[in-house]
Amino acid sequence: MALKGLDIFKLTPKTNCKDCGSPTCMAFAMKVAQGAVPIEKCPHMSQDVLDQLSEATAPPMKTIEVGTGTAAHKLGGETVLFRHDKTFVSRNTFAACISSGMDDAQIDAALADLKKVDYDRIGERMYVEMLYIVYDEAKGADAYTALVKKAADLEQILILDVKDADAAKAALAVCKDKKPILNGANASNYEAMSALAKEADVVLGVSGKDINELYDTIAAIEKTGNKKLVADVTGANVKETFANAVLLRRGAIQDGDRTCGYPSLVNLSKLVPGDAHLQAALASVFVLKYGSIIVMDGMSYAQALPLYGLRQNIFTDPQKPMRVSPGIYPMNGADENSPCAITVDFALTYFVVSGEIERSGVPINFLITDAGGYSVLTAWAAGKLSPNSITKFITEEVQDKVKSRKLILPGKVAVLKGELEAKLPDWEIIVGTNEAIELVNFLRNFK
Repeated sequence: MALKGLDIFKLTPKTNCKDCGSPTCMAFAMKVAQGAVPIEKCPHMSQDVLDQLSEATAPPMKTIEVGTGTAAHKLGGETVLFRHDKTFVSRNTFAACISSGMDDAQIDAALADLKKVDYDRIGERMYVEMLYIVYDEAKGADAYTALVKKAADLEQILILDVKDADAAKAALAVCKDKKPILNGANASNYEAMSALAKEADVVLGVSGKDINELYDTIAAIEKTGNKKLVADVTGANVKETFANAVLLRRGAIQDGDRTCGYPSLVNLSKLVPGDAHLQAALASVFVLKYGSIIVMDGMSYAQALPLYGLRQNIFTDPQKPMRVSPGIYPMNGADENSPCAITVDFALTYFVVSGEIERSGVPINFLITDAGGYSVLTAWAAGKLSPNSITKFITEEVQDKVKSRKLILPGKVAVLKGELEAKLPDWEIIVGTNEAIELVNFLRNFK
């Protein structure tokens, strides 16, 4: 378990510290315990003490890094069981599944489907981050290596599902630079697989016939010095898989058992193969409890919209509202002559209003102004949405980019109309509707 401030204080040197300003370093120890500063900031610590404290103050779940470059991703690092307790740290990833047992046409189609889900939502790119590649014994190591080599040209992080050491070694030889996950260790082969993973410097996936065998195998691998692990919690059925994921997370966070503290992999393509609807439903469950990597047969746009939206809602700080970047968002083919409508940068407001504007079919330049992430009325009450802030936004960011001088205000802040007309004399200020659902009819009748 993590040390408290007093525990850290007992290990710190009792000298006048120019860094924290305390002759006893108690202030520094408390900051470290709260996670405000890293322990390495104290220049008086010996390396042995630093190593001891770094391990003790680390999150109960180890942070594992996979992939390289822009595709790199962090898994784990969680400190709470429930988002509302504090926040979740590393969002889960989705992986599409292919097999070396598929024919060339099926493989090409599956790889092409990966590119169909790729869009931005509130500043976050939504795409299939990983590719899960299953080894087919009937096709052999050569076919598997050829498929891995082909997949290595994609941006996705690779997960190699292979228990055969020779096939795993050949596959790693062509993709280890991409820092894949070798999901191949179990109770019978963990020594060979761990050696391969350590040699290639990649993360090792560990599985077991049940939760007890999984735990024992992870403990055995840790004794070899390998702690770059992912726990494959996929069981015989959905119920067992769910229990495995929850038990490991509770063991790490509630009980402080670091052997349980690794990111988890849930393979839905194995649990419910071929059932896209059930896979999507189960994926939403494991976004919440607690799949770090969720493997599916593939990802359609219809599946992605709710799943990525759920993930974004869960893996954001509950103390910080989701915000849309301020700017001009042309909708329905709007150009510089189209009228403007303005609202705040609160993400929920943006999506509700933009949806109704799209339904209307009327070309509108949708303006998003910085309001601190508040809703319309809250921003107005807090002074974040005011005649001065709107005038500044219009003059600095908008009026040089559009020719129209019609500006539609949210109906709930109609009180701003008079002052805006005085501050923006060239603009026609129009009061819109109180509710977003009324926008379709309003815009279609607007002239």
